[in-house]
Parts: sequence; C-alpha cells; structure tokens
Amino acid sequence: MNKLFAYEYDVVIVGGTPAGITAAIAAAREGKDCLILERTPYIGGLPVNGLGATDIATRDATTGLFKQFVSLNKEYYKAQFGIDSPQAKQSSDGYHFEPHVAAASFDKMIGMAGPGKIEVLVLRQFDSAPKYVNKEGNTIQSIRILNRQTGQEEYYSAKVFIDATYEGDLGAAAGVPYRLGREGIDEFKEPCAGKIYRWWKLGPDEEGTTYQGDNAIQAYNYRLCLTNNPNNRLPVVKPEAYDREEFVSLIEDVLSGRNTDIRFSQVDSAQIQANRRKILAGEKTAIPGDPWGIWKLCSMTSLPNRKVDANNQHLALISTDLPEENWPWPTSGWAWRDQYAKRLKSYTLGLLWFAQNDKALPEHFREACKSWGFAKDEYQDNHGFPRQVYVREGRRLEGVHLFTAHDALPVNEGGRPPIYKTSVTASHYALDSHAVRKRELGRVHLDGFFSHFSAPYTVPYEVMVPKFINNLLFPVAVSGSHVGFSTLRMEPCWMALGEAAGIAAALIVDNGVTVREISISTLQNTLLNNDATLIYFKDLKTTDAEFKEVQKLALRGFFTEWEASLDEDLDENTSRLWNNLINKSIPYKGKTKREIIEKFIKQ
Repeated sequence: MNKLFAYEYDVVIVGGTPAGITAAIAAAREGKDCLILERTPYIGGLPVNGLGATDIATRDATTGLFKQFVSLNKEYYKAQFGIDSPQAKQSSDGYHFEPHVAAASFDKMIGMAGPGKIEVLVLRQFDSAPKYVNKEGNTIQSIRILNRQTGQEEYYSAKVFIDATYEGDLGAAAGVPYRLGREGIDEFKEPCAGKIYRWWKLGPDEEGTTYQGDNAIQAYNYRLCLTNNPNNRLPVVKPEAYDREEFVSLIEDVLSGRNTDIRFSQVDSAQIQANRRKILAGEKTAIPGDPWGIWKLCSMTSLPNRKVDANNQHLALISTDLPEENWPWPTSGWAWRDQYAKRLKSYTLGLLWFAQNDKALPEHFREACKSWGFAKDEYQDNHGFPRQVYVREGRRLEGVHLFTAHDALPVNEGGRPPIYKTSVTASHYALDSHAVRKRELGRVHLDGFFSHFSAPYTVPYEVMVPKFINNLLFPVAVSGSHVGFSTLRMEPCWMALGEAAGIAAALIVDNGVTVREISISTLQNTLLNNDATLIYFKDLKTTDAEFKEVQKLALRGFFTEWEASLDEDLDENTSRLWNNLINKSIPYKGKTKREIIEKFIKQ
C-alpha cells in the first residue's frame, strides 16, 4: 500500500460530527490551524442525517456554538420563506430543521471561523487499532489514515488530537480504557441501571427486571426524513433481502392495539376483542396509547416543508430500532460496520414496505402508512435515505471524571444536581436509553427502554480528559456509566463539549501543557466570552450584563437556587454563605444581590 506523508497541524480532529465541527471552530477562533478527518463523503453527523428534532429539554441550558447553529437554521427559514411563514414557525426557532438546512448551517459556521484555518478532508478512514497511532510515551505524535478514494495511507501529526467519533475509535486505539454495555445497580446505585423492563416512561418496572449489568448496547436506527407531500415523496421500495417473518408480529399488534403505554396494563381481553372488531370494520384503534398508521412504526416530529423526523416508536414492540444485532458495532472494524449498516437499511425498508403492502394488515391501516414516503429533495445521491447510522452509544472512554446518573439528578427535592467547579457546559435531557433486546414473550416492553426525570446539570471538563494520554480529548465518547451517558449523548451537549475541547486544545498548544494541566478558569472565561452557559438559571440570559459574573460565582457556590434573583435584597442566610466564601463581612441590609456583587465581590 502506498504511503503519503502530510503536513502537521495544531489540532487534528477525527470525526466530522457536530462536536468535531465545533471543536475545529473553537480552536480556529483561538488562532489554531485544524484538520477534520471524516470517513464518509459528508460532515455533520446525525443532524444532517435525519435528526432534525433537537433533543434538548431546557433550551437555554446549552448555548455557545450550538446556539449559533440553531440561530442559523432559524435565519434560513426566515430569509427563505418569510418571518411569519409556516416554515419559520415549524422550525421552532431553529431547533427543528431539514437535513440539508443543517448541512448548510454547519458549512456557514466553518466558513465564518478564524483566524485559524480549518481544513476538511472526507473519505478519510481511521481504523481503531494501536498500530495506527504513533505515540512517544503518553503523547500521540501522529495517526495513520486510509484515503478511501486513492487507497493510500496518509500520516497526520498534531500537537493535540480530538476524538470526535461516535464510537471512541481514536481514544481506544491510543490506549484509553473504555466501558461497554450496562453497569448493574450495585455499582453506582443508579435508577434504571442494568436489565430493566418498564412500561414506557412512567414505569413501574415489571417482571424480568433484575438490574444486573451486562454487555448489551442500546439499539441503533436510521432517523428518517419522511413526507406526506405527493410532489416530494419517494415510494418505499421492497428490499432485496426482504423477510416477511421479521415483521408479522405487527399484524396482531395492530388488531389488538398492543402497546407499551402504562394504560395498556388496564386493558382487558374484552376491550381487545372489541377493538379488533372495530378495526376489521374499517375504524381506527380505540385502545389507550395505541398509535395508528405510520405512527405505529415511527415517532414523528414535524419539520418545515411537510417533512418529519421519524424516529423509533417507543410505544411499539417492533419499530425502526434493530436491537441486539448492533452489539458488536463499537469495537468492530469498518467492514463489519458497513455490513450492519446495509442490514439495518434493509430491515428499515422491509418494515415500512410490510406496513404499506402486506395484505394481512387492515387495508385502511396500510393506506394510512402509504401516504408517507422519503423526501426526494434530501440525500439525493441515496434515494432519500439517510447516509449514516444513528450510533446512540459506542465505547464510553474512561476519563478523569466518570459521569453517572447522580450527576444529573437533584441532590434534594426541587434542587440542583451537583455543581461542578470545572463545568464547561450546562445541559439537560432525560436519562434516556433505547432497547437492547428484541421482543420477548411475556414482557411489557423491550429490555432496556427507559426515560427518567433529570434536572439541568453541569458537565465537568474532566469527562473528556483521559487519565494518562497527554494530548487527547474526547467530547463525544465521554466518560460515563450507561445511565449517566444516556443524557450526555445528545447532540447539543456534544456540540458544547466539542467547543470546550477546541478551546482547551488551543490552551495546550499555547502553553505547552497536557490536557490535565490547562487553566480551567481561562477555558471557562473564553467559553463565557463566546456566549456559552456553564450553569443554568431560569432568570438569566447570556445577553444579561451580569451573566458572566453570576456564572463564575455560581460555580464557586454563591448561588444554589434555580433563580439568581439579582434584584432581591440579600437575606441573612445568603449573606452568611457569601461571607464564608469570600472570607469577609458584607454589609447586606437594604442591598440587592446585584449591588453587593458590583461593590464587594466583583472587585
């Protein structure tokens, strides 16, 4: 095989995911020259491959470059269709977007970056094996990449490397230990840990639940961009490897109304038989929680221009997720991964084709499904089908801090989760995992599904910092338990961590230090100067004059509530807390928090 030696960069990023993009932009903003290496022909990860309904529970918790991405999406729809257009409204302030719009926003962000340069090379494959990483001691010197266009090997060296892959491929090859599968409840005493069968969202846990750990990986799928617009709809084509037996369980689910909503536990056999008669008479299901038509297969969120982001249907026992078969993905080579991607595509097409065409299903159900197809103006080189598998969880690389469910759960009722002084972003989504196993007889749901309440939390820098490697950061395959990772794994959080990784990389280059030796305060100040949020407050925006100061004070323990309440007078208890933190007495009576910060603390 031919070898091609390449130039050195300040920062080399493996993976053109959203986190990889934000890492490059943040490092370039600090004057560093960056290279993004992406295996596929396209950068942008899942947001440009169907994940158009942003997974975020509290929108103001995560800002910075993620918010810029959202704002660009919003501006696109306003400029293209008008401020009061249906498209602008359907974009939900830019949080809901079509795949091609996400791609354009990322391209624009890269184009605006600087003064450092960003180079993007696609069809560059990193194979996760130690022989492709050249190290001196605990420092990575260079990595070896396969150019998929030419077949040549290329070498890239850098002062800092960032693993932005969904799988943690570079970190593992560099020798960073990692976790796979699910921890048992005994390890961290987390809710939802281990083997679990739960009615969707509301529980309770049912027969078969043991909370034991195992090697199971949560399911992957394709996030489909579907439309019911006949002028922009491609039909679903029966795949070559179609196997009807994979999908026949859907027939009885449709007729019986079987679903995983807790309300189904109260449905008796008489109701099921009555529902069967209704459906066979041409009516829709009347069973509580039971979706109809294409919704029986997909959970769909509206996007602009009569499109939807079609995800797995969590209320169903058969949907677009394909559990079990993906378990080898995190540690397999690309040959295996490519075969699985083809298998998953065939399964997905087969499921949709079955629902639209199999005559054992009621005709009006089939017709309801047939009104939907792939948006033909998306992925035009792939017949409207997404180009990338949704890898929800790969390796979880072990870092200096291991994020568990307790880091996202309130310390006391109504309160905050633990506040980390080294926070590089706030974030918020439920503890959320998809299934790890296919349908099992007698179980109320698929093993592994859960959605558990969390509260806006802080993410410490150390979740992406290896214990021993000196010049590697990993903002995607972050350090966490399965349950802890289940909330960190959303693109807004990953994008924020990518931005922090880019700034940290610049600090490493500028100061000649390791990833564990950078100035956290400098990192945080740079993030704040670029409108990031390190800790969430209900009554503060990044545009508020006091925002940065309150952020820094809150991480030091000055504010423990959800509201900063800057215009309220400082009470005696808070005064005592603040006195202890700054080690001096503050004359608090008759003075607001804002006044005291300005006169006594800020100075």
